Amino acid sequence: MVSDDEAAALARRFGLSVEAFHGRYTRPERSGRSLTERKTEHGYDCVFLDRETLPGRAVCGVYEDRPAQCRTWPFWKSNLRTARTWERATSICPGMNTGELVGPQQIRIERSKVDI
Repeated sequence: MVSDDEAAALARRFGLSVEAFHGRYTRPERSGRSLTERKTEHGYDCVFLDRETLPGRAVCGVYEDRPAQCRTWPFWKSNLRTARTWERATSICPGMNTGELVGPQQIRIERSKVDI
């Protein structure tokens, strides 16, 4: 999901009006606006996911301006519900369970930012 403020920041990044940004990069959902996706050999990728610049890696093309939903991954309530839901998310995201260990306090903070 992308908030009005996040859409405005992304529109500025591309030199678009908010309306033009929404028309090109988002779609309406019951709970707001969502970034569009495109079908790839990996499934459905966010329109801003770049799999070409760094072969073998998937990177966010708008990382500095990415929405809160993206900033808080993988600490969504839906992923933290059980060990099984965490493992399911891990199976689709090779970056999970790697890198710096995040403590419980920070996980609680991130989890509270979005309701997914």
